[in-house]
Amino acid sequence: MKKKLKPESLMMSYGYRPEWSEGSIKCPIFQTSTFVFKNAEDGKAFFELAYGLREQEEGEELGLIYSRINNPDLEILENRLTLWDEAEDCAVFESGMAAISTTLMEFLQPGDLILMSSPVYGGSDHFIKKILTKFGIRVMEFHVGQEPEELLERMKAAGLADKLALIFLETPANPTNDLVDIEAFKQLADRLSTSEKNVYLAVDNTYMGPLWQHPLKHGADLILYSATKYIGGHSDLIAGACLGSKELIKRVKGLRTFLGNMASPYTGWLLLRSLETLKARMDIQAANADKIADFLNEHPAVEKVYFPGNLTEEDGHQYQIRQRQCLSNGGMISFDIKGAEKDAFAFLNALELIQLAVSLGSTESLAEHPATMTHVDVDPDLRKKLSITEKMVRLSVGVENSDDLIDDIAQALGRIK
Repeated sequence: MKKKLKPESLMMSYGYRPEWSEGSIKCPIFQTSTFVFKNAEDGKAFFELAYGLREQEEGEELGLIYSRINNPDLEILENRLTLWDEAEDCAVFESGMAAISTTLMEFLQPGDLILMSSPVYGGSDHFIKKILTKFGIRVMEFHVGQEPEELLERMKAAGLADKLALIFLETPANPTNDLVDIEAFKQLADRLSTSEKNVYLAVDNTYMGPLWQHPLKHGADLILYSATKYIGGHSDLIAGACLGSKELIKRVKGLRTFLGNMASPYTGWLLLRSLETLKARMDIQAANADKIADFLNEHPAVEKVYFPGNLTEEDGHQYQIRQRQCLSNGGMISFDIKGAEKDAFAFLNALELIQLAVSLGSTESLAEHPATMTHVDVDPDLRKKLSITEKMVRLSVGVENSDDLIDDIAQALGRIK
């Protein structure tokens, strides 16, 4: 039997046939809006499938119609993205927020309840609490340490247990690296599902990327990514993705078609390029992050480090989740500087190698101030409760030499009075 190749090997060629593109070793950019049908019968058949007017026959594939519906660059990209998570299908979007908003809108309707972990990325927090609620969707959030059974009682007390339609988790959480037990919340979703309605579990896996955590294996129905981050990895594109079963992704792609927020062919081509080095980049980033966290743990100007690698058995459930769900400590570190906002700013302004910018997961190391930047729109009292304070700095570790990164952090910490 032919040996099954690892995803990092398949990233070079999976889903692409050079003979269809003049023998080009790399997939060309199919920069076209529309595609020519061989005959009218093909056009009819393709549209019937695209609009769900009939079931797909065995061996039949959806032909190319229009780049808002499908495009070779996106189809090959979506096929390759399924490999790391072992998903059945994938939908790629022009941004991470497009992936999140489209997915949530597809599986929620007025009167439904969404249960969300907290903290989450500031854009997700804003969309769920301030946009979805305009359409009659109710929101209940929970924090680390609150177990599903407790939340079930809260929903029952509020008369909302039968309204739950979707659970949205971000784990590790941005920017605190808090971990959420995916399996436990899948059990809650199953418990509240009925023969008339499934309660779905969606996990934003951006912080761990496709290598370091695989939510589908722990019960998630859907995985969401800001593909801008580790998947893109070069700070030169904006994209998002949603992965899951063929049945669920078909629904997501259906709404994507009519919202028109699919990724462009050029974005798809750039992501195909990035996938070839994904494992190499992320391996270096994780190794660098471990060394930097060790340095920060011992520095006298640092009060606390938020990093999965710091968890020990004394941390109880958080440590157990880390051991069960995460294949790495990741490449994201947050830490509290001893002092206040002015001290955090003094550190950020003194950095030389590390760039002061939002985003994460790219080849270059980035630092930012969550309380006044990515999470500025989160309710101030909630920020304080979640430890997103004025003294917190978030660091996205890149692929630079680890000694150089540590030297830069050390000299910047030395500027704090």
